[in-house]
Amino acid sequence: MKILNLYAGIGGNRKLWGDEHEVVAVEYEQYIADAYKEMYPNDTVIVADAHQYLLDHYQEFDFIWSSPPCPTHSKMSPVNVARGRKKYPDMALYQEILWLKHFYKGKWVVENVTPFYKALIDPTVILDRHYIWSNFDIDKKQFERDYGEDGVYGRNVGGVTGQKWQTLARAYGLELPEAVKNKRKLLRNAVIPEMGLHIIEELKKEIQ
Repeated sequence: MKILNLYAGIGGNRKLWGDEHEVVAVEYEQYIADAYKEMYPNDTVIVADAHQYLLDHYQEFDFIWSSPPCPTHSKMSPVNVARGRKKYPDMALYQEILWLKHFYKGKWVVENVTPFYKALIDPTVILDRHYIWSNFDIDKKQFERDYGEDGVYGRNVGGVTGQKWQTLARAYGLELPEAVKNKRKLLRNAVIPEMGLHIIEELKKEIQ
């Protein structure tokens, strides 16, 4: 398959896909794109606005995965507003769902966090703490993770520093390059690899 991986980040969703597919990853930040390329040297990595890239290139791919920015949708948004950090929910999320649903002929997935509001479009499935919208069936599944002796747990990574970042990265199956900055943000935004694999396997069943 030719896959478009939008808002690629450090490629948590892509980690267990292997190299049988032709993957084009789009990431806005150069340093994140550089880290992705180091981890997945066979992928084509493009530094660009993923939202616009989708609009311009969606017809070129067999499968599209999109993970638009989630902070303005997350359950932390009311807390941030109370602290004076006021932002409208980013409607790029729903723009992409509607665009893919009505204009794209291939298979697609849009992933985001569980929102602080009732979703404007019902998700296809909820996996872990993620809403998944797609045009194919995806079975529910629980994902077990071993966080090692340090006991670093899940997304609760606010106080994690130093070597514990690498422990958490390994729990996600991701070995971050040492030069990567802002590891907290990148790991918090990463989709766990097992979820990415599960969705690809569900897609293969749909195609077969």
